[in-house]
Amino acid sequence: MCGITGIIDMSGERPIDRNLLRAMNDTQVHRGPDDEGFHVEPGVGLGHRRLSIIDLSTGKQPLCNEDDSVVIVFNGEIYNFQGLRQELEALGHRFRTRTDTEVIVHGWEEWGRDCVKRFRGMFAFAIWDRNRGELFLARDRLGKKPLYYAVLPAGEIVFASELKALLRYPGVSRAIDPCAIEEYFALGYVADPRCILRSVRKLPPASTLVAARGRPVPEPQSYWDVSFSPVRAQDEETAIQLLLERFEEAVRIRMIADVPVGAFLSGGVDSSGVVAMMARSSAQPVNTCSISFGETAFDESRHARRVAEVLATRHFVESVDPNDIGLVDRLAGIYDEPFADSSALPTFRVCELARKHVKVALSGDGGDEVLGGYRRYLWHMNEETFRRLLPLGLRRPLFGTLARLYPRADWAPRMFRAKATLGAMSRSGLDAYFDSVSIASEKVRSMLFSREHKANLQGYKAIDVFRAVERNLDGLDALSKVQYIDIKTNLVGDILTKVDRASMANSLEVRAPLLDHEFVEWAAGLPRDLKLRGSEGKYVFKKAVARHVPAEVIYRPKMGFAVPLGRWFRHELRQTLRDRLTRGSLGDSGVFDMVAVDTLVTEHQAGLRDHSAMLWSLLLYESFQRQVLGATGR
Repeated sequence: MCGITGIIDMSGERPIDRNLLRAMNDTQVHRGPDDEGFHVEPGVGLGHRRLSIIDLSTGKQPLCNEDDSVVIVFNGEIYNFQGLRQELEALGHRFRTRTDTEVIVHGWEEWGRDCVKRFRGMFAFAIWDRNRGELFLARDRLGKKPLYYAVLPAGEIVFASELKALLRYPGVSRAIDPCAIEEYFALGYVADPRCILRSVRKLPPASTLVAARGRPVPEPQSYWDVSFSPVRAQDEETAIQLLLERFEEAVRIRMIADVPVGAFLSGGVDSSGVVAMMARSSAQPVNTCSISFGETAFDESRHARRVAEVLATRHFVESVDPNDIGLVDRLAGIYDEPFADSSALPTFRVCELARKHVKVALSGDGGDEVLGGYRRYLWHMNEETFRRLLPLGLRRPLFGTLARLYPRADWAPRMFRAKATLGAMSRSGLDAYFDSVSIASEKVRSMLFSREHKANLQGYKAIDVFRAVERNLDGLDALSKVQYIDIKTNLVGDILTKVDRASMANSLEVRAPLLDHEFVEWAAGLPRDLKLRGSEGKYVFKKAVARHVPAEVIYRPKMGFAVPLGRWFRHELRQTLRDRLTRGSLGDSGVFDMVAVDTLVTEHQAGLRDHSAMLWSLLLYESFQRQVLGATGR
């Protein structure tokens, strides 16, 4: 796992400022504290920070082919590199290292742009091919590894693993994209390919970009998509056996490393399943890490300890103060873009703990999206059943009116929040699902934003992120549709972004077996009732994992990482919140109606409403403005 950066002059061969390239590279030292490397030639500068995982002695980057005409900087892991190496050697290629990086170089020489279709793993890389005069950028299928880039008016393309590196380049404008702000306050993140800065883009997952000197830079091209084509009909027992075989293989190939490997263990079904498969593949006890909270409502450590005992792991636990507010202000510097998932706090802490014992950790990320585990899927399916009974033209006025008349009950379990359910019934399935995962409704965002900002949006709405994905939903059943939406949006923009930045801030590599693309392709095609049966999500996966982990752990209510934001903002962070939001840099941005901001703070702190999610989003945006953009308050 590493950090990459580059400056390519696509209009000619102007000299590259080596000091500038080094400064960009140095911003990502946390991604690769073990080594650094540079390649500079006329019009080309590539930088690399290395976290040594495989071939510790000869895996230095940038890495070239035999005649130095092809050079690569690579972040990630190719798990099938050994088989590909044998194939390439049979075709006449000669290797000088034992790294997966060199497999990519020779794969590019042999297969060209289609080389990415041969790679099984997580990756973001850049290849400069001098003979072709081409820059080739690529990102893995699910978007586990990030890649930011900017095409500048003077003819340069600059790219890096993190936005902070691009901010060091003088030609990168810091002007904010208004549409990115709309996405952030709806979803809690800025959705790919957009970036918070207008001048920068994120290469989408499963995409490549090929730029040739002397030609306009094209749009990225997709090379893969997850298909929900039904797998061959199979009974439940056969499905369990096939799942375990595929799952164990995905875990096993992710245990290949020349450094200590372990796993996160929350005590939930996904991480417990990963550890169970690791234990089956390892002759030594597995290293597992979990954190405990001081509050029972947020503490899963006892479940993790039970799994660790059954699987005989070397288990490490550290207690985290539930009032871990000291980390809040560091998040802006870690994530660069505004990022509102509050579980980034405990995620950072568990990565910090893991790094004390291992250099690589396996996680259970992706299980809910791939195998149908989110509780909201059940609610959506139930609502879809009722939507099919009445056309939208009848539902919209009927249920819309009832929703407006019904009192709010934000504090109650969803089954008792009839206002939310009635509102969902008045919308299309896509609009209702978008609203269910949004931090704030369109009405609240409209209240929050200033007239100036709403004018700058020119009618853009964050729902357009989902509508762009909707084009690929024809023929899918209702469950597959929302799974696909989550894989393309929330998984990339929230889950994988959270884990990548939190882990790399601690110089830790995280691997996600449940997001092995071959496993994803197979699991996506499972019959609906093997994913969601009755009220039980991840049905067949839980059945499979329960053969190796105590059932009381598998079938307990899902908790997840949570922090007590509501209480923080009324007590521990009461004055900090008010000072930051009403006297900080938000008012100078021109984005917000500051009367509305003050109302949100006052209502929450008075206990009248729970605005914790929106207030957290505002707090993190203020921190982004101050720390990343250098804005100051009054």
